Amino acid sequence: MNRFARVIILLAAFLLGVAWILESRERVAGAEPVLESAPIAGYAAPDFTLQSTNGETVSLSDFRGTPLVLNFWATWCPPCRAEIPFFQSASQKYNGQVAILGVNDGERPDTVLDFVGDYGMTYPVLLDTGSAVSVRYRVTALPTTVFINADGVIAELFPGIINEAVLEDRIESLIRE
Repeated sequence: MNRFARVIILLAAFLLGVAWILESRERVAGAEPVLESAPIAGYAAPDFTLQSTNGETVSLSDFRGTPLVLNFWATWCPPCRAEIPFFQSASQKYNGQVAILGVNDGERPDTVLDFVGDYGMTYPVLLDTGSAVSVRYRVTALPTTVFINADGVIAELFPGIINEAVLEDRIESLIRE
């Protein structure tokens, strides 16, 4: 094949590629792009529905319009136990401004109920008995805390233990946002 024929084939392939891109892109006139759900900062928090320890069905989308703090934890986790008083205090201090939800990762409801009573947890605790939500949020370490703004977008994921000052700083940032 001579050089001229190769150039023609490459030019034709290029033009077909450009035409394919232009034809296959989504056309939405005047609409803002919709954020995809993803468990990373800057993306919409994936929605879920779980039972709480008091038997209520709770969905993440129920809290749209309110900043939200999700804390993934387990009763057997010493760092989780250490930070629970910080979340309890913050839930009382920021009541009505920020919602705090504890998401128990994979334990039996009776174990969690006993623990919640022993630790005096008054903020909602959700039962992720099959760990489906933890998997969806790609939680690889307990505790993990997810800060979600009022628009439902993840502001930050914080793996590991969090201290009271950092927790309150992140909550204040969500309120100011």
